[in-house]
Amino acid sequence: MKKTFIRLAVTLILISSSINGLFAQLNPNNTNLSGGTVNTIFTAVPFLRITPDARSGAMGDVGIALSPDAYSIYWNTAKLAFAENQASAALTYTPWLRQLVNDIYLASLSGYYKLDEDQAITTSLRYFSLGQIQFTNQQGQFIQNFNPREFAWNVGYARKLSDNFSIGLNLAYIYSNLAAGQQVNGVVIKAGNAAAGDLSLAYSKNIGKDKWNWGITIANIGSKITYTQSAETKDFLPTNLGVGSGYTFNFDEFNKLTLIAEVNKLLVPTPDSLGTFRQKSVPEGIFGSFGDAPEGGREELREISISAGAEYWYKNLLAIRAGYFNESRFKGNRRYLTAGLGIKYNVFGLNFSYLIPTSNQRNPLDNTLRFSLVFDFKDFSKTE
Repeated sequence: MKKTFIRLAVTLILISSSINGLFAQLNPNNTNLSGGTVNTIFTAVPFLRITPDARSGAMGDVGIALSPDAYSIYWNTAKLAFAENQASAALTYTPWLRQLVNDIYLASLSGYYKLDEDQAITTSLRYFSLGQIQFTNQQGQFIQNFNPREFAWNVGYARKLSDNFSIGLNLAYIYSNLAAGQQVNGVVIKAGNAAAGDLSLAYSKNIGKDKWNWGITIANIGSKITYTQSAETKDFLPTNLGVGSGYTFNFDEFNKLTLIAEVNKLLVPTPDSLGTFRQKSVPEGIFGSFGDAPEGGREELREISISAGAEYWYKNLLAIRAGYFNESRFKGNRRYLTAGLGIKYNVFGLNFSYLIPTSNQRNPLDNTLRFSLVFDFKDFSKTE
């Protein structure tokens, strides 16, 4: 019964932004803390912002300026134009709320293929399952079992514009079925569908033996999504602007160290007391997100999350990783340390990550071990 309640609560939270009454209850903007007001930004399909790979998950959830890998389509497709391997594929399994239930998870499968030295294509599939829940009526009578689920399928293309600069473009189809056929406060819930795209830029330059990378990504630019028949209850996708920079020190042929930092900001309207922010168009939401916070510039700065990480490789066989993620206590209060390992042998790689919270805000990945399997191919013509 406890597990069923937890799953149902998570489902209601995910669809609440489409139900006016629930939304008002779940977004308590009048909770005052010293120096500001809690005003967390809510969007539909938040699973799109869950880090899908254990490598970045071990480095404070950074990835925009990391070296290219099979998960670049999520972070920065443009950097795939600089990939050294001809192809790569990866699979990640991420338990969710593991301390409470055992069947909520995020699974991700992705890969890329270089067409030539200047261009690459890529694709990914992310699937988020909330396990099985039981729906009952107001009298507590059983109605049916249901499996809330969401997925996103992306395809992308990257191309060099010069020796050091590249551009990337993604297209995505998003499906979210959290409680189709059920009713909440008299409102019939249906599955949500949306289309979106990412635009990314990457720069990579050798500086002696070292390498400097930076990147910019605007992710999840797309249509609104709704879980009801009402056109007035459409919600924003988690459109996000991310900027990252990293530097790799190649000390010798056996040892190298990468230091990387990243900032992110949701490009969606900040909630207001009247709820009119939900009526804005997608372009209004994106461009207005830089100046629509009720408390002005101070609150806008709070909407920027900061993360940093480090990755040490020995002989390109063993990697040790660590990182930190920081979000304002007024905008979600997610703060945590991360750590992990990577092992690579021939074409096979295995990555692990672990999250340790540093605030009183519980994280669905608290003390959870997640892993990724990676397969890298330098040249198919030489692979038997």
